[in-house]
Amino acid sequence: MNSQQAIWQNSEFKLYLGSTAFSGIAFAMQQLLLSWTLIGILEVPASQVGLIQAAAGIPGIFVMLLGGVRADDTDPRTLLIRVYLFAPVLPLFLITVVQLQQLSIQAVLLWALGMSFCVSYSSPAQQTILNRIASSSVQKAVSAATAVGFLVQIFGLGIAGTIDKFGLSPALAFQATCVGLGAFAVRRLHPQPPVIQKTESPFKNLADGFREIYKQRDIMQTLIINFTSSVFNAGAFMTVFPFIVKEIYGGNAFLLSFLMVIFYAGATISNLLMIRVMPLVRPGRIFLIMQLSRMVILGLIWFEPVFWIFALACVGWGLNMGVTMTLARTIVQESATAEFRARIMSVYSLGLLGSAPIGALILGSLIDSLGILNALIPAISISIGLFMYGIIFTNVYNYRSPT
Repeated sequence: MNSQQAIWQNSEFKLYLGSTAFSGIAFAMQQLLLSWTLIGILEVPASQVGLIQAAAGIPGIFVMLLGGVRADDTDPRTLLIRVYLFAPVLPLFLITVVQLQQLSIQAVLLWALGMSFCVSYSSPAQQTILNRIASSSVQKAVSAATAVGFLVQIFGLGIAGTIDKFGLSPALAFQATCVGLGAFAVRRLHPQPPVIQKTESPFKNLADGFREIYKQRDIMQTLIINFTSSVFNAGAFMTVFPFIVKEIYGGNAFLLSFLMVIFYAGATISNLLMIRVMPLVRPGRIFLIMQLSRMVILGLIWFEPVFWIFALACVGWGLNMGVTMTLARTIVQESATAEFRARIMSVYSLGLLGSAPIGALILGSLIDSLGILNALIPAISISIGLFMYGIIFTNVYNYRSPT
């Protein structure tokens, strides 16, 4: 049995996919619930929406880095259990606020900030466990885990999209239940001993992780491209996209949910297709080409097409994101050494999750000053710039997979 077939016979890997599904549903609901609570229920102006999303997400950057250190010097399985048991408190808090008819920006911000902390702190631990389970089948394991993540996002978004019909509280109750079930699912995994000895200074361990990234140029260059791309592309999806749906196409929470579902369906399809062709010898080339192709997709949306073309563009955007996200994670995860893997993956997750609120802060202001569709122009421009940067100034295009 070769290593690529063996991953599907690995019972620990199957348990890992199951354990990430419950928490993935809960965390996937967060983006739509936050966006529509602000835009559709509280009717907050675009500049304030971007500011609130940034205020909720940016502190998670620092929590994520700490989570990377802790996932290296403690059992990452134990860390996940603790976070997943705490997280349900947050949606239950917001349910109480809603039932008391005291829903406000401050209450929403507190809930969103807490959920951001949970996502950020747990992400490096979840990713480093995957490497230990997958062994030599990292590429296929990453793609499969990403595909499962997108599938549960689709389900979570479908539930979140019912808030106009059933109200906010049932969706929040479902979110709390799922993340709580995630804690019990993680317990079925075997213990994961720490890879480094715990020290008195997590900041020293964190600094060591940054030094290791600097030494491994392929990792550093991929992280730079991924972070810059995420600021404007993930930021556009977080902030600009809901306003396009609501203001340009007259949509409600259900339509936003539907379009986000087909977006993530595209991302799922791209990962399922990549599983068929992995392992890839030169994933960096595809990663850079997909950066350039995103310009065409966002350019089409910028022209304000009829709805069915806009929906197709959403699928294309999802296909593109599915490939770029998976390949960036693949390059970083298979290149990182075991001793520093969680810390390096925390920086990767920072680029993926932490950059979106920064983009939301920038693009929320641009919506008010330039208009909704013109807020896509930075993402279109940066797609061209990142492709040229990757080709001319980095080794990403010529990167060869060690597997």
